[in-house]
Amino acid sequence: MNPFTYTRTADTSDAVRQGSAAGAKYLGGGTNLVDLMRETIERPEILVDVTGLSHGIKELDGGGLLIGAAVRNTALAEHRLVRQRYPSLTRAIVSGASPQIRNMATVGGNVLQRTRCAYFYDEAGSRCNKRRPGSGCDAIDGFNRNHAILGASALCLAVHPSDMCVALAALDAVVHLRGEEGARQIALADLHRLPGDRPDIETMLEPGELITAIELPPLSPPARSTYRKVRDRSSYAFALVSVAAVLEVEAGLVRDVRIALGGVAHKPWRAARAEAVLRGGPAASLAFATAADTELAEARSLSGNGFKIELARRTMVAVLEELAGEIA
Repeated sequence: MNPFTYTRTADTSDAVRQGSAAGAKYLGGGTNLVDLMRETIERPEILVDVTGLSHGIKELDGGGLLIGAAVRNTALAEHRLVRQRYPSLTRAIVSGASPQIRNMATVGGNVLQRTRCAYFYDEAGSRCNKRRPGSGCDAIDGFNRNHAILGASALCLAVHPSDMCVALAALDAVVHLRGEEGARQIALADLHRLPGDRPDIETMLEPGELITAIELPPLSPPARSTYRKVRDRSSYAFALVSVAAVLEVEAGLVRDVRIALGGVAHKPWRAARAEAVLRGGPAASLAFATAADTELAEARSLSGNGFKIELARRTMVAVLEELAGEIA
């Protein structure tokens, strides 16, 4: 591990000032960053500990929630209002990692965790454009069973690993940021970038910007939400495919729907095409299948992950059928 300076701050302005310095990284629970430092993939010169900042969960007027970035994943999943109003978020969080990691991991850190692509982690023996731009991507002709079927580029096939972010994308969550230029907000669905020709640039954050909170808008009472994760084993495994959905049905018709997919792209994938097909139409299995086919029409498989296309289709349909059954 490379030498670094550690500093702890309890003030957002001071954190941003220190975090904007060259070579600085924000430290939350450290469940991803510290691993990457041990592997010498991340080499920060300064660690700014922000776990003393924004660690509350506040109910907003109208029924939404404002979640501090330093809230631990376990605390968020177990919060009474989260369990009552946003069950998809609780299900997503408890399906990720282990209880010990969830007890340490923060909301802000979960949002910014980096891919678990094996080639990204293999500093000594593999080429990775995300780790070293221009070096190549060994996943293209290598073991790519876990890699992207949507939004990939010729330079990067990695997927975003977060369960929580998939649920947040479907819930229309908004990320609150603070930087040297002041505060701003961005939709979580727009925060992460597709790889394009710069897979090393993973988010829309400006240098030194700090996530201070995540805002969840209220769900109307008829709406239901859930999260389903398909993986190789029942615990401590990343998603092959996951689906988070919010469905609102009125008189047998889809009044509103939001769908996000995990395990299939470089970012939590908002299924906008499927949503457009479903809105105003019948809440029925055939319509769900048509919407899933529309969303996945541009999916592209690799040598080892073609099964993900049908798996994503079936999982989308099953989740929507489950929600429609609950509403009926």
